[in-house]
Amino acid sequence: MTLYLIRHAQSANNELYTRTGSTVGRSDDPELTELGAEQARLLADYLSSNGGRADGHRFTHLYCSLMVRAVATASVVSRSCNLPVVAWPEVHERMGVFMEDERTGELIGRPGKSRSYFEEHYPRLLLPDSLNEHGWWSRPAETAPQWKQRAGDFLAELRRRHGSGEDRVAVVTHAGFYHEVMLALSGISGTDGIWFTLHNTGMTRVDFHPAHAAVIYHNRLEHLPPHLVS
Repeated sequence: MTLYLIRHAQSANNELYTRTGSTVGRSDDPELTELGAEQARLLADYLSSNGGRADGHRFTHLYCSLMVRAVATASVVSRSCNLPVVAWPEVHERMGVFMEDERTGELIGRPGKSRSYFEEHYPRLLLPDSLNEHGWWSRPAETAPQWKQRAGDFLAELRRRHGSGEDRVAVVTHAGFYHEVMLALSGISGTDGIWFTLHNTGMTRVDFHPAHAAVIYHNRLEHLPPHLVS
């Protein structure tokens, strides 16, 4: 199995933090910015072109989280590559869907988008049967032990679904969760002094073999001109 981990394109929250250095005014589930939409388009064009086949692979499976920025990015790739995009809720960003009470600092879980929202806005997205009108999150903000466990569970489920064959699996996910997955793959228990950076629409390839996993490249951005890197 070959795994391609891809970060979503720039979101409104990414732009807000870059511009202000603050999360005040953030959205619980932000849309892509104009720059993000252009990043997603360039990524999709690259993946459907000869450039996207430079390492000899085309995707056989495409997954994304149920956060809007990941769905929007994966949907552009899906159309360009003529490949269905399947929701994998567990590859969401650390802490889940939440807002912070600006007075108390309390993190308050939010519902996330509903089934009808996705059916209306992203009809190509294949949704889990469990998704209903109450939203896919609807629980408290996730804790560090929970997201670390989730990263390990994701890798186990990935191997269960695809580990025994030649599948080429793309997962559109998030910077924080990507970091946790790379820690889990590397066998690193702590986070002090290391951060696995993945820029918006950056790609990392990991080849899985019976006895080990090999990182072939990390945070590839050759589909973006320098002024569009974020």
